[in-house]
Amino acid sequence: MHHRPHDPPESTELAPYGELVFAELVGDEDSGPQQESQAQSADPGTRRRPWVTARRVAHCARTAAGAIAGQILPGLRHALTAARYWLRAGYMSDDEIRRRIINKPLEADLARREEARSAVRRAEKKLKRLLADAAAYGLEASEKQRIRDLSLEIRRRRNGLTALQSVPFAAEQPTEEQIRRARSLMALGRFSALVPALGAAGTAAASVPASLLAVAPMLAAGGWWLTHHPVELVERPIPEDLLLPELAPPVQEDAAAAGAPSGDGPEEDRTPFPIAQASTTEEAGDALLRALLHEGQDVDHVTDVTGEPWGWSARVTFNTGTPDDLNKDDTYKGLITLLKLRRNGLLIEGDPDAGDACTIRMVQHSPFSPELVGDVPYRAPLSMSITEPADYGVSMDARQLTFALAGLMLLMVADSGAGKSGVMLALAEVVTACRDAVAFNLDPVGTGVGDLGEAITLDACMDDDKIVATLQFLLALCSARARLRARYGWGNKWRVSPEHPAIVVFVDEWAQLSAQAKSLLIRLLLVGRKEAIWVVGGSQFGTKDWLGEAVGPKLSGKLLGSCRRVDVTELLGGGAIAEGYRADLLRAATHTQVNDAGQIYAQGLPGMPDRPVRYKVREVTAEYAAKVGVERAAAGRPDLTFTLSEAGLDAEWRALLDLLAADTPAAHHDRPEELPAIVQVLRGAFMLEKDPAYLTYDQLHPHLRALDAERWGRWDEKSDIYRLRELGKAVRRELDAAQVELTSERIREIDGAPRGFYLAALEEAIESLR
Repeated sequence: MHHRPHDPPESTELAPYGELVFAELVGDEDSGPQQESQAQSADPGTRRRPWVTARRVAHCARTAAGAIAGQILPGLRHALTAARYWLRAGYMSDDEIRRRIINKPLEADLARREEARSAVRRAEKKLKRLLADAAAYGLEASEKQRIRDLSLEIRRRRNGLTALQSVPFAAEQPTEEQIRRARSLMALGRFSALVPALGAAGTAAASVPASLLAVAPMLAAGGWWLTHHPVELVERPIPEDLLLPELAPPVQEDAAAAGAPSGDGPEEDRTPFPIAQASTTEEAGDALLRALLHEGQDVDHVTDVTGEPWGWSARVTFNTGTPDDLNKDDTYKGLITLLKLRRNGLLIEGDPDAGDACTIRMVQHSPFSPELVGDVPYRAPLSMSITEPADYGVSMDARQLTFALAGLMLLMVADSGAGKSGVMLALAEVVTACRDAVAFNLDPVGTGVGDLGEAITLDACMDDDKIVATLQFLLALCSARARLRARYGWGNKWRVSPEHPAIVVFVDEWAQLSAQAKSLLIRLLLVGRKEAIWVVGGSQFGTKDWLGEAVGPKLSGKLLGSCRRVDVTELLGGGAIAEGYRADLLRAATHTQVNDAGQIYAQGLPGMPDRPVRYKVREVTAEYAAKVGVERAAAGRPDLTFTLSEAGLDAEWRALLDLLAADTPAAHHDRPEELPAIVQVLRGAFMLEKDPAYLTYDQLHPHLRALDAERWGRWDEKSDIYRLRELGKAVRRELDAAQVELTSERIREIDGAPRGFYLAALEEAIESLR
């Protein structure tokens, strides 16, 4: 084949990629059937050389594949690198892995502490339920033993919790080799989880090759994205849940020696010191905080520290736990020891509006100075109304103890020498100054509020017949007033006025009343409030065994002087001690020391908040009472004649006054004073149980134990068989010593026929003693 001279020699080399594309683009725009035929006619050699076209097509394909690979393969390689990075946990720093290693024993330690706290809370809730049931229904021997066992268990658990909390968590730092091993184990675990997934994908691809056509575009898209948006393979910040102080890096010894600052700083001295050493509010708050932390309390902060005339007060807020924990025996005694306070010198009052806070009072001196308490205010005769509040005393934070007696059924429980009679005399002094109320005075063993003399409308003291007759008359008056209310259309309560005065019945030494008098008094408590016949009772004990019924918690008002712990929980509920009502810590007076006489805790007083804070009732001396009594008697007492005439009880009232005026009380054939002590107890037990046909030794035991727990309760720790056998022997000895012809019998009406006494046999024995 010859070439024309002006034509360049035909070259078999392909033009560059850019020129080839440009040539094709130009050719494509002008191409057509006619042009193609002309080109073939002009260059017939093209039809004879197809390999030239194939080379051009292959070059285009290779160029396109190279361009695609350049856009996708870097992303796929980055994806593999990121996968290897994830497998070996490269995004985790060595410090994060170290923290994760330590976090496992930390979580176990926290779980142990929380389980210990939960166990204490569960046991305390269980004890609280038992005490609540005991307050409502009384206690049997088995229930008392259960409470004792549960109390011991709570004490052991508290001690264990305290010991556990006193030991801080000590982290054992892993070595570098352990950190590398943990990283390798983490990578192995992830790879082991990844292998099955890859195997399943390969099996699916081999079984269904067409699935690759669906996967390929996704891989290509992912590769292209990662090529242009690569993932940064850097260590991440440590997660927040691992930034705990217990997981912090250990302080370097060289840095500590050089005085370099560490993460936790130098350990602060938290050694407790006595509150007496504090001279400023800052020092007092620090002393209290150190003592609380030493006792394992999780305290947030101590604020509002105030110097008081008697010591210090402060507000404490907790992170966890509850302020009630401070009144638990072990914690309370520990704080007393650390702060060097007297036995009852720490008072905790929970905040009713903030469950995580309380007010703590540290009493160093008597909180009731004469200047704070003040004198009894003078009240002129007939100058007050029973519906008006009267001022009786002051709280230790200088708030007045002011309330009205109208509609109040009140019980005061306090030991002998605790000021019970003095408090009742202060209440009676207010009543006798009223123009629309009169005072009745009942006391089975003393003179009650008799120091007010003629200002008292009715006295029935030291005579069971007179007391019973008075209570029967008051019950009859209640029924008559109820009928009068309906006739006058007065609604559901008696309208008090000088013509229709209220009657306030003061009953001292409630526990010493006869069984009949107790029964009548309890009935009066149930029906007297609406008829303006209100009872103010006083007793040395507040439990069902002494009052006759579990009536104490039902009364609207409760005052507690120095008394037993069981009296506090009986009247105010099982949680009263934890709330801060610590009447069990008050000390009664002696012949030479006043101690805490006249100091009380109160609940249910009208217009007064229910706060576990001490009040001091102003003392009304016998001389002052006699003086104002003469003055008020001369001015005239409110007259009951009109209201008694309306009720149709004039004759009954005159008969009652005649009985009370008699110098010698009428003989009563059932007077328990004439009977031996063991017979009195047995007869009283039948009365308290509503005179059943029989009582077993097991039923009698609580009544004997109430009389003398040390004497009759010494077998409580033994088995029931041994306890009842020894109880029977002891009762038998008592009856023989008293020469009482009464023998226990088998109670055939009960399964097992336990031994006991029949009421008929007991009454027959009593008749034989007359």
